[in-house]
Amino acid sequence: LLKMVRETAHKTAVASSQEPSTKEILTSLDIEGKGTNVFMTVYKFSRPHTIRGTILAFFSGMGRVFLDNPDALANVGLTNVKLWIMAILGLVALLAGNAFIVGINQIYDVRIDKINKPFLPIASGELDIAGAWIIVLGCMVTGLSLTFSLYSPIIFWLYCFGMMLGMMYSVPPFRFKRNPLAAGITIALVRGALLNFGAFYATREALQLPFEWSPAILFLLIFNTIFATVIAVAKDLPDIKGDRKYKIETFATRLGAKKITYGVMCLLMIDYVFAIVTPLLYPDQFNVLPMVAFHLILAGLLVYRCISLDADQQPQIVSFYGFIWLLFYSEFFVFLTI
Repeated sequence: LLKMVRETAHKTAVASSQEPSTKEILTSLDIEGKGTNVFMTVYKFSRPHTIRGTILAFFSGMGRVFLDNPDALANVGLTNVKLWIMAILGLVALLAGNAFIVGINQIYDVRIDKINKPFLPIASGELDIAGAWIIVLGCMVTGLSLTFSLYSPIIFWLYCFGMMLGMMYSVPPFRFKRNPLAAGITIALVRGALLNFGAFYATREALQLPFEWSPAILFLLIFNTIFATVIAVAKDLPDIKGDRKYKIETFATRLGAKKITYGVMCLLMIDYVFAIVTPLLYPDQFNVLPMVAFHLILAGLLVYRCISLDADQQPQIVSFYGFIWLLFYSEFFVFLTI
């Protein structure tokens, strides 16, 4: 009987070892896992969480201009094919710029990514360096060509400036990512200021409207620049091991994950206090109720998440970083109501 039990246990163990684990199942479902075709590889190479942020910034900026200028939209016409082709190609240009920046980072960070992010296409061996360069250079040419042919010089040069900053973040001898302050400023400018301002300005241009500042876009630029600074600091939390090995100095490697996690919480709360107080001070410039209510809810979710967070546990820190991106995405929807 004891022999039968041992044999049964052995067969069960073998069978269990051959079945995919929960982690393997989640990896196979997740886009960060091995891709099955070229499209999925390129999609993963473009870092989907940044793609979502770029798409939301584009549509929220366009939507804000439409809401603020219904007469101009009516004059151009929702069925204006040229307008929508221009919008679609503008989005393609933004996504190409996004892929260029995150792609060139992966090319120059491949050794670090093999430790911090082994699921990325180059680090996992799914995409070789030559293929990565083809994608990156193709995106650069595509983005520059579209912005040059479709938009005014100011949009084109803003786009060039953003791509240049993104390149200097990763490429020697500049490699801004080695300096935590320079890295933070770069990400805040590109993700917080240039992207949102560019989408807003380009939409006004497409509707043949002269440029003018609006309280809503000023608020978004300030709020998202602060938020992008937080992301610039928080993004290094999951990467401490590889950054320390290759002597990449970040606030996380210098101060430790726990202090940076609590610092990130404080910065985000300051940003939300700013978002709640602003409409109360300028009630004639904003929709007070939705702006205050939505930011109170998001701030409450942040507080709840902070209370339940164990900053000594790396998996919880990684999860918290993902939660920060969800809060960031949410702001683009709130932007349409303020």
